Amino acid sequence: MLDYENLNLVNKSFENEFASEFQKFLNKGWYILGENVARFEEEFANYNNILYCVGVASGLDALIMSIKSLRLSSDSQIIVPANTYIATIISIIQNGFEPILVEPDIHTYNIDPNLIEESINKKTKAIMVVHLYGKPCDMDKIKKIAQKHKLAVIEDCAQAHGAEYKGQKIGTFGNFGAFSFYPTKNLGCLGDGGCITLHNRKQYDYLKMVRNYGSEKKYFNKVIGMNSRLDELQACFLRVKLKSLDKINNHKRKIAAIYDKGISNERIIKPVRITNCKDVFHIYPVRCERRDKLKEYLLNNGIKTEIHYPVPPHKQAAYKKRLKKYRDYPISEKIHDTILSLPISYAHNVNEIYKVCEVINKFK
Repeated sequence: MLDYENLNLVNKSFENEFASEFQKFLNKGWYILGENVARFEEEFANYNNILYCVGVASGLDALIMSIKSLRLSSDSQIIVPANTYIATIISIIQNGFEPILVEPDIHTYNIDPNLIEESINKKTKAIMVVHLYGKPCDMDKIKKIAQKHKLAVIEDCAQAHGAEYKGQKIGTFGNFGAFSFYPTKNLGCLGDGGCITLHNRKQYDYLKMVRNYGSEKKYFNKVIGMNSRLDELQACFLRVKLKSLDKINNHKRKIAAIYDKGISNERIIKPVRITNCKDVFHIYPVRCERRDKLKEYLLNNGIKTEIHYPVPPHKQAAYKKRLKKYRDYPISEKIHDTILSLPISYAHNVNEIYKVCEVINKFK
């Protein structure tokens, strides 16, 4: 059976260095906001060619804290793609603001810039873009709209570590870039973790206080904060893997190229390639009208797949009354009904991927 993802195999090549770094961590006895968090923040900022990085406890917290840093009025609305993962929606609601869903482009699965302006009104204060599946959004158009309407831009980069738009790393275009280091990400730790990238020193200082109970000096709380610190041990592991992030991304691009060329079944809609976008293929999403049958067929032939995601946000039980008050979202529903993620792990070899292509091409 070919696993969709096997994290034991993904991390196998890093085990010796993980063990060495863990022993150093253990010997040092400094477990919270120590040297490794500080050095990872510096190294990740340098990797992305941006001034600042703040390590936090998760990708969701990175989004929540980015919004919090904008200090918006209580009636604010934030534009967000209608087909994103639910964490993006949660971050807006947890801040007390209203998510305004905008349909994605049916080809890229990212927010459609041509539909954004029709949702902007006097309450709109920010655009939260999501570089879904590892493909960069059209940041030129989005930034132009944001500048025209004086809106903040938050980039959800949870699936796009190292992706580039016109030679510039994502997470550096907006006011904030929010990253997740969940174990399955291209840069994944061995638990939860996240970070925020940004340009502004004042917001950087504020975020460092917010993540640590609102304190810059122990027991003195300057702002209302939370407990959301990147774990020192996870920072150790991330520093090890960051050195191989480009290698991981290139491996995934190699697999994606095999799929691009090797899948010839006309029932399968493959991801589009966008000029000037450097996709990192956290996920290789295909679409098929008979998606559930395709998934079952592949499983019966020894190939595991995943669905990212089976239910759109506006149909989730906890959110549907809140999110569907303005319009319907047929494009998002089409994507969620037909999308299927094929194996594209750092642990997969090319022969396994050729086999997947061979099996898919026989699907009827």
